[in-house]
Amino acid sequence: MQIGCWSLFKVFSQMGLQGFGGVLPFAYRHLVERTQWLTSAEFSQLLSISQLLPGPTICNLSVMVGQRFAGAAGGFSALGGLLLAPFFIVIGLAAAYQELASNAMFASAMRGMAAAASGLILATALKLAVGMLRGTAGGARRGAQLALLAAAFVGLGVVKLGLLAVVGILVPIGFLLFAFVLRKP
Repeated sequence: MQIGCWSLFKVFSQMGLQGFGGVLPFAYRHLVERTQWLTSAEFSQLLSISQLLPGPTICNLSVMVGQRFAGAAGGFSALGGLLLAPFFIVIGLAAAYQELASNAMFASAMRGMAAAASGLILATALKLAVGMLRGTAGGARRGAQLALLAAAFVGLGVVKLGLLAVVGILVPIGFLLFAFVLRKP
């Protein structure tokens, strides 16, 4: 499928404006559900790679999606669309924040937005997990996927290990499991 730079710029601009401060749920909705440029499995694969790369995950994802459909120019278009409008909004908000920081209603609104963003991230994680579980993996492979998913949750959410530690532990285990033990025939 060939997608032009302008289309990439527009879609990623919409994501950047809608998901200001938390774009990932909107990225899934736009790329998988609305435009259908990616399948859920493709989105999960690109997201996994983008999380391992240095820099913001959504920026890495935008460059990879843009490059996939329109080469280097597409990567720049998608990243530019994602960042351009929010850049100017942040400049404006920084000026406004200095005036509103001591306002109690403003502080309450910020807490409400943080709760909504957390819910959106949780919903996206559940959609990704459901997509993984609907895959073609058989019993042992699915069990290993669930075990790795649970280990990541426990490591990050319960034990409070750092992301690098969890990735450093689970990626080699997952690689060994799926490359040598549970590989497809």
